[in-house]
Amino acid sequence: MASTHTTRSGDTTRQAWAGGLTVFAAVMLGITGLVGIFRGIMAIAEDEVFVNTPNYVFKFDLTSWGWIHLILGIIAVLVSFGLYRTSTWARVAGVGIAALVIIANFLSLPYYPAWSILMVAMSGFVIWALCAVKREELI
Repeated sequence: MASTHTTRSGDTTRQAWAGGLTVFAAVMLGITGLVGIFRGIMAIAEDEVFVNTPNYVFKFDLTSWGWIHLILGIIAVLVSFGLYRTSTWARVAGVGIAALVIIANFLSLPYYPAWSILMVAMSGFVIWALCAVKREELI
């Protein structure tokens, strides 16, 4: 009887850990999405906070970067709502959108380095949190 109790307690601890990581990923992805939305709006409005780098390999118009970040931000916020329900589709989409956010922020690094580095780090934590939890631990 004691071994069954230990197993249940261990399972409960793992489920709590898995649930906590999923909520962490949902919150971080939501924040990442909101920051991306704000960054996109600033770039579309051609705000003066962005650096103009004339010889950058991945140079796009600032408005183009704004739309890219705005769209990725909106999708990230929507996916974060799905993570609160621990949906498998949301976990897969969360990893995918976080990877796209990392790529977009790496490519736009010279335009606003501080936010780009912050977004890459936050998205990395989202990917880690979503990949560290096994499907069995969520059930």
